[in-house]
Amino acid sequence: MLALLLAVTPAAGATSSPSPSPSSSGSPSSSGSTSQFPNTISGFLRNAGQPLAGVKITAKGNGFEGSTTSAPNGSWSISVPTEGSYQLTLDESTLPSGVKLAAGQENPRTVTFNQTTNVSTIFAFGAGITVHQGSFFGDLANRLVAGLSFGLLLALSSVGLSLIFGTTGLTNFAHGEMVTLGAVVVFSLSSVGAPFWLAILGGLLSGAVFGYAQDALLWKPLRRRGTGLVPMMIVSIGLALAARYVILFFFGGETQQLPYSQTSDIDLGPVSVSPNNLISLLISVVVIALIGFVLLRTRLGKATRAVADNPALAAASGIDVDRVIRLVWVMGGLLAALGGILWAYYRPGVTFNMGQQILLMIFAGVTLGGLGTVFGALVGSVVVGIFVELTTVFGLSSDLKYVGALVVMILVLLFRPQGILGRRERVG
Repeated sequence: MLALLLAVTPAAGATSSPSPSPSSSGSPSSSGSTSQFPNTISGFLRNAGQPLAGVKITAKGNGFEGSTTSAPNGSWSISVPTEGSYQLTLDESTLPSGVKLAAGQENPRTVTFNQTTNVSTIFAFGAGITVHQGSFFGDLANRLVAGLSFGLLLALSSVGLSLIFGTTGLTNFAHGEMVTLGAVVVFSLSSVGAPFWLAILGGLLSGAVFGYAQDALLWKPLRRRGTGLVPMMIVSIGLALAARYVILFFFGGETQQLPYSQTSDIDLGPVSVSPNNLISLLISVVVIALIGFVLLRTRLGKATRAVADNPALAAASGIDVDRVIRLVWVMGGLLAALGGILWAYYRPGVTFNMGQQILLMIFAGVTLGGLGTVFGALVGSVVVGIFVELTTVFGLSSDLKYVGALVVMILVLLFRPQGILGRRERVG
């Protein structure tokens, strides 16, 4: 089924959104080369809503130098051989007559790859527009909002993983591929002309179906055979590798953009936030509130909590444990797919290994909050998300901010092994 969903779109399929398309790519020896590398720096050039064509942009760094010119729609893209930091320069002499960079706009500027193969950057133009250098408190406010948005979308995937662990005891390393699948299916359906709402619905359903199929075809038979949790965890690692490279085979290794992924930030007082991040934050809050209501107020939620607390006692009380576990897998897959779609807009971009990149953050959130506790996963994920973004304000390199979150998780577990909301248990 996974192969069928992905086969509808070749790896080189184009997104239906106005994603940047390279007019030329740089190479170490010459500009304008058609040589393609796996990493790209891209963006759009617009002045007063009108695209700027024929503007030269040069990227230099890591032993590489290449240039490109903006396309008629204002898009530009430069392929670079390795991730890292590059100096990006816009040649102002190639701008149309009367068009200038906004006051305070940084040129040249440094762009850095961070957990993605695509970096987007925006140059602002126009008289009367001033780009202010951010103050410490302004940067702090912006990072807090970004961290909250990241933490909440992380919580969606973490809650699904925590539900699965709570009811089955399984640490599922294939959860990252459930995250990837949602975003990949949305891109695949969009690229063949499906309406945006239908592509989103298809992405969510793919996660739910993948979760159902996993339990029905793999985990339930293993449970009935009495397979131990450690062998099942090893099986989940193998499943993750298999699913990841099936996605790579059909989707390809390029970074693709979902529809409407290229947006300009909006100012909300001292905070600048992209519409996508704002919508992501609101969706996450609504979905998490709905999950809390289901778990606390409905029969399904009470049955789920009973199975997580004591499966044998729940079965003796008349609860269909296998049915509850199956529904948990469906819910976990659905939440993972939703988290993957929002993650693709946050990065931005869709890649075959995007779930693998965020998996450690998911585990950090679940472990920090308390293994098997849904609300602990929520709290832990928000803490991880905010910490990850705030570290850059205090001077930590953006390449190391995810490592910092894992260090905090280790320190917390040294002093509180059960996590923030976990219960202390006696071993032995």
